[in-house]
Amino acid sequence: MTLDDSRNFRVDVLRGISICLVLLLHYQLSYALSDSPLRYLLSKEAIRALTINGNYGVTMFFVISGYLITSTTIKRYGNLGQVDIPRFYIFRMARILPCLLVALAAIVVLGLLGQPEFINVAKPGWPAVNMPLAVLSVLTFWHNVLMQHAWYFNYAMNIYWSLSVEEVFYLVFPLLCFGLKRQWAIAAVWTLAIIIGPIYRSFHTDDEIYFMYAYAACFDAIAFGCFAALFADKLRLKGIAWRLTQIAAACLVVTVYLRGIDGNEIFGFSLIAAGTAVLLLGARNENVPAWLKKNRMLGVIRWLGRHSYELYLFHIVVLGLMRSFVPKGAMPYAWKLPALTLFLILSAIVAGLIARFYSEPVNAWLRNAFLRPSPQATSLSQRG
Repeated sequence: MTLDDSRNFRVDVLRGISICLVLLLHYQLSYALSDSPLRYLLSKEAIRALTINGNYGVTMFFVISGYLITSTTIKRYGNLGQVDIPRFYIFRMARILPCLLVALAAIVVLGLLGQPEFINVAKPGWPAVNMPLAVLSVLTFWHNVLMQHAWYFNYAMNIYWSLSVEEVFYLVFPLLCFGLKRQWAIAAVWTLAIIIGPIYRSFHTDDEIYFMYAYAACFDAIAFGCFAALFADKLRLKGIAWRLTQIAAACLVVTVYLRGIDGNEIFGFSLIAAGTAVLLLGARNENVPAWLKKNRMLGVIRWLGRHSYELYLFHIVVLGLMRSFVPKGAMPYAWKLPALTLFLILSAIVAGLIARFYSEPVNAWLRNAFLRPSPQATSLSQRG
């Protein structure tokens, strides 16, 4: 397994951990690992704590997105106010759209073929949603809003609510930076998002589609990531105090994750976001020891992090097809761990093949076709 050395080690590790948490959550909701041979090693409560809180993994993804978008923008243009809005949108479109179109096409086709996990189903007391509207909502960044009005209507497609949150962030971010110009003004908006997040969640603790999926419930995590990128070069990140701070942040994330979402709807997401942001502070200038880079387990996690977007989009297709053969809750006890292994391997294979032969080449082609080196980027590269 070869990883590009130019990639950020810590970011890929955190993304790899995040996508693993999401995959475990979706498998747990389908086949209950808390009632599997894992019981020989861990209690039912411990297994559930490890697997059922995967939405915190999505929160970590939001923080990472805020960090990467902010740090990349500063690197490309020198400061946030100089962002080139058309170029920004083309970069995002080239990365997001090709894979998303294929994933949506797969869901639509499988739904037309009658596969139950890919069909829109109206819940009792909730309005029906047709497939064209569902697809449109994903492509136009309001699938989470549609879910608030129609509940969970399509098993495979509904996980794309988080993409709608990120897409709105991508839409607003360059406009905010270009319009406000001043770093302090931009930071003030991020601060407002951090304040609004728990306040909004406090009014919706009894409805997960609101306290987990709404824009206002998620933008605080993205703002934490933006702040991490902003301060990464301004803080003295050395010595025992810094190492202890990193350990404390990791302990915070693990503790909040294991305590769970239930009962912690208001501040749990904020604490996960804050801890992840602190872990990201050292990502930019980190000197990773050679032995860590060569560690095989971390190599697997880094690979998963590198392909986290493809895994996010297509693991649910793999799991949905598995549920067509073995319905939710019907997996025999002895099969649950082998089936989990199969799910993870198949998801990784699909993600790896799509990345290598489709998304990465198409991403590169679209950027080459629509972009030329910007004056700011050319100037920065010459000074470097």
